[in-house]
Amino acid sequence: MRRRFLIAATTTALVATTSIAASGPAGALDTVNSERLRREVTVGGILAHQRVLQRIANNNGGTRASGTAGYDESAAYVAARLRKAGYIVRAQEFTFPFFRDLAAPELQQVSPSAQDYETSTFTFSGSGDVTGALVPTLDVQVPPGPTPSSSNSGCEAADFAPASATEPQVALVQRGTCTFAAKAANAQAAGYDAVVIFNEGQPGRQDLLTGTLGNPVSLPVLGLSFADGASLFQATQAGPVVVRAFASTENNPNAVTTNIIADSRGGDPNKVVVVGAHLDSVVAGPGINDNGSGSATILEIAEEMAELKVKPRQKVRFAFWGAEELGLLGSEHYVSALTADELGTIAANLNFDMLASPNYVRFVYDGDGSDTPAAGPPGSAQIEGVFDSYFAKAGLATEPTAFDGRSDYGPFIAVGIPAGGLFSGAEGIKTPEQAATYGGTAGQAYDSCYHQACDTINNVSTRALAELGDAAAHATLTLAVSRTGLFEDGSFRAARRAAAATDASDHQGHSLIR
Repeated sequence: MRRRFLIAATTTALVATTSIAASGPAGALDTVNSERLRREVTVGGILAHQRVLQRIANNNGGTRASGTAGYDESAAYVAARLRKAGYIVRAQEFTFPFFRDLAAPELQQVSPSAQDYETSTFTFSGSGDVTGALVPTLDVQVPPGPTPSSSNSGCEAADFAPASATEPQVALVQRGTCTFAAKAANAQAAGYDAVVIFNEGQPGRQDLLTGTLGNPVSLPVLGLSFADGASLFQATQAGPVVVRAFASTENNPNAVTTNIIADSRGGDPNKVVVVGAHLDSVVAGPGINDNGSGSATILEIAEEMAELKVKPRQKVRFAFWGAEELGLLGSEHYVSALTADELGTIAANLNFDMLASPNYVRFVYDGDGSDTPAAGPPGSAQIEGVFDSYFAKAGLATEPTAFDGRSDYGPFIAVGIPAGGLFSGAEGIKTPEQAATYGGTAGQAYDSCYHQACDTINNVSTRALAELGDAAAHATLTLAVSRTGLFEDGSFRAARRAAAATDASDHQGHSLIR
């Protein structure tokens, strides 16, 4: 633990042995005895919900993506469980741009030699079957630059040579500094008929590239691994290369989905703690780790808090977000729909996205910004301290992870709401130092099934669920029952104008940027 935020003292009973300390120094959250809740929030209980989500996916083409029947059934299941537990539940509808592949994408070299490549369709790619010359942009780095986001390939209009007015052409672009959407838009503006974006090449950026464009585009946009992209780039340096790029997709700009919002019956309605996890999967798979693990965990916490008759001082709002995988759209809709008065009542946001990665690390969001580029809004450091203190007392190591905009805390921190949470790792590669600390295998992804069909009930670490699930329960209870607060005057509510809202497009979903 890098800083000391919690105080030690004894307690006024809240529910059986669940207790909190007397008020501590201003701005310091009370120490909470969460033992009884943690004992009731079990791996078995979490897995029971995940098994239901797996069955729903099995019955609906292997997916629970927003815009599909698999998501609708997942939302109905969660809502029914929460109503049965006594929460006030509502489904918040919103429209969103739905996307899926209608056929597997294809990328082939036609000449100077014939070769097929493993490829992916970027979310919101258009359809097309394009055979034409492959033209690399400026700023491609082969071999790769020393650090991620070194390459500026495709980020400026001047990176693209004007496309032929008479012959089809395909732009070859490297992952790097700017968003995938910017690269695709620049290619289209230059007159290209398709875009191929290959991975950047540093550790963790070598595999087949997948990602989202944020909004529908009209031309095919395909992904490649670094090795295949580098090979094609080098071929273009020796002479003309012709490729075929094929994508067949469905883009519905006015699809409808829901967030499931469940409020505790008790607690101060002017001090609301939003405990959130996205419920949707990607179209490609059932999403039982991403993010069946987070949504099943907070559902289990909600049910056990109700069973134990916990009386929260702050109102607790459990939120199951839709369309996260298409750019944090559910949480963005929720935050943008808040009135000014409602915005002022949100005390904090806890976010739990991927808690059971098979090759996991215990990542805690770096609220104070002491180890990553940017701190969260005021109060986020204290939330980080809750997690750090809990893990330190349990004798479990943690690592900070950045508020990089890849999950549903993004819209909250954009409007100045304190946030924090846990993450067990996605497509990043475990280092030898992490393997020595946490176990697992160095040189492999934290979750090798991230965003794939193999993200099933067999893609879950029960040890990670036990450790991170207990920490999630502890933090939820702490913020629910603490008498004191996150700020110097001891108040629990953030200042209504703590930070100006920023463009939510800066906080898109998984793999949207860089």
